[in-house]
Amino acid sequence: MAIMYTRVYPTGTVRYNPEKCWNGLTIVPCKSTFDLGRGATLYDMNGNVVNSWPGLWGCFDNKMLPGGDILGTTHYVEGYWHDCRTLTQRNWKGETVWEFDRGEEITDYADKKKIWSARVHHDFQRKGSPTGYYCPGQNPAPRGISLINSNRSRSIPEISEKHLFCDTLLIEVDEKGKIIWEWSLYDHWDELGLEFNAKAVLKANNQPRGESGELKDVYCNCISYVGPNKWYDAGDKRFHPDNLITDIRALNVSFIIDHETGRVVWRMGPNFACTKELQDIGQIVGQHHFHMIPQGLPGAGNVLIFDNGGQAGMGAPSACAPSGYNNATRSYSRVLEIDPTTMKVVWAYNNPAPGEFDFGKMNWGQRLFSAYCSSADRLPNGNTLITESIGGRVIEVTVEGEIVWEFYNPGHHLFRAHRYPYDWFPLDKKPQEIAINPPLNMQMRITPDGQVKVLPIEEVDQYYFSEGRPDRKE
Repeated sequence: MAIMYTRVYPTGTVRYNPEKCWNGLTIVPCKSTFDLGRGATLYDMNGNVVNSWPGLWGCFDNKMLPGGDILGTTHYVEGYWHDCRTLTQRNWKGETVWEFDRGEEITDYADKKKIWSARVHHDFQRKGSPTGYYCPGQNPAPRGISLINSNRSRSIPEISEKHLFCDTLLIEVDEKGKIIWEWSLYDHWDELGLEFNAKAVLKANNQPRGESGELKDVYCNCISYVGPNKWYDAGDKRFHPDNLITDIRALNVSFIIDHETGRVVWRMGPNFACTKELQDIGQIVGQHHFHMIPQGLPGAGNVLIFDNGGQAGMGAPSACAPSGYNNATRSYSRVLEIDPTTMKVVWAYNNPAPGEFDFGKMNWGQRLFSAYCSSADRLPNGNTLITESIGGRVIEVTVEGEIVWEFYNPGHHLFRAHRYPYDWFPLDKKPQEIAINPPLNMQMRITPDGQVKVLPIEEVDQYYFSEGRPDRKE
């Protein structure tokens, strides 16, 4: 097998300020066998492996439970794009203690046999925790109801002429694996505020994925409970704690589903020009991990979103999308915290004002761009843990936007990372917390034997800041 060598960059933890971080253990999902842990991997703040679960891919997400259990997915089903066969819970030793696969019986194209599959993708939650990341006082249950992003085969002629279609489905299953609630995207298409021609644009451009012929350009990429919140306590029934909150990146729309009726009761997008408040937010493009910050964390009740940029949206043609498919575009990502009642942005990261974005002026150490996947978690000290998926980068930033922890996944791409407290895990002792101050890129050299050498800054200065150089820094 040919191996492509590119420029060398450090991996693991490359920046760390223990005094400004919310310290704990970080779960990093695995995308392939090239990942360090060959499965889901738990790291300390200095990037040391604390535990791993080989074979528990978590190709999308992993969630930890108090005591050290982990939720994740097993392998993809051959021929079904985005589908994983099981949602699995394993203990600290790696033993399977619960599993769900009874979503739908399908054909596995690896051996042409019928199998049961959860058809799980992107996200899931264990009831007790609205978002699956740590929030004081709202812990996921060790057993109980699970909320899952799933799929089901279905014919929908107005979307596709093909018989086999993948209908995005949200389901709840009990501890015994019985489906007790479900919601279908295409039963609520007209509640999403889409342009009149969006269905026609999708039908003309949607392409089969995998041998099954599934069409999957439109799907929810996250799912969580709204959870207890001040808006509902004040009488706003749209924010009932049992309601579900999700988004669809391909349509640039984020919304809340009434758990009892199934109707969309709150929505943001896809049109960001129809009110002054939405214009001030600016067009959201291809977003991920839309959720309400849980009660008990700074910013509780506001919604948090990783606004990817890249390309997304369906409707009127544009210069970059003559067919109307992927008709919105932006070349950077941002993280937004928004009051869902006033639609005001109350905090943001990498969010320049209109006309202020300038590649020549931007701080490349602060840059943020991942056209797909990614996430943002609020931490108990007010910091935000941001996953920049395509680059395999996770950062912890303060309210002021300072990066106080930076990690590069040795296996490169990752979906989402989450931070949990030390006392959730059966540790012999608390890991050390040692500050890391990264060297400047100009200090790093590769020696002839392949080792990384860091030159003293004084030695580098003699060359880079010497008299007479035209690019000399003052």
